[in-house]
Amino acid sequence: MNIGLMGGTFNPVHCAHLRIAEEARDLCRLDRVLFIPAGDPPHKPLAGEVSFARRCEMVRLAIAGNPAFELSDIEGQRGGKSYSIDTIGYFHTQRPADRLFFIIGSDSFFEIGLWYRYAEIFRLCSLIVVERPGRPVANPLEALPVAIRGEFSYTDAPGRLLHASGQSVHILKGIPLDISSTAIRSLVAAGRSITNLVPTAVEAYIRSQRIYTECQ
Repeated sequence: MNIGLMGGTFNPVHCAHLRIAEEARDLCRLDRVLFIPAGDPPHKPLAGEVSFARRCEMVRLAIAGNPAFELSDIEGQRGGKSYSIDTIGYFHTQRPADRLFFIIGSDSFFEIGLWYRYAEIFRLCSLIVVERPGRPVANPLEALPVAIRGEFSYTDAPGRLLHASGQSVHILKGIPLDISSTAIRSLVAAGRSITNLVPTAVEAYIRSQRIYTECQ
């Protein structure tokens, strides 16, 4: 099976996350996409102190009814900093017969050289890099750290690189939804509507639990 791994704080999960997962599934013919809320993000503090359990519940509500989407709480179970290489390594061990695709935004791709043990990621899975508004990937090879560029080669497919391990980097273009969790939190804090930014069930949960009402 082809399995997509989509990590993030999901604070909250929103409609752009769901659309990205669908587009990634189509691009690489994924059989399933696992949504993996971060337990303790290593690169930035978690805004609003929203619990892992609540963020998982919002994801569960958002993906309900889509048999291709699945929630994984592995980062909460594992504890400690949520390094991507550890999560990818876990699924690589647990699913040795499956091919893994790690879904990240282009903003993260440009900074991947700062990630913990980043070079190992490309040996364990393929990457689907989703272009974020204002962060196009004109040349994926030049966007990679200089130290590992020699491990990649171009392919006949535009927007795709091949790693020496046999894994690939795919650039996913054409997703213009400029929705951010930060903006959603601010709207909730200001008492404004978030309809059509998050799934209806997620909006109802946020309102009932009074999540983000104290955000600034």
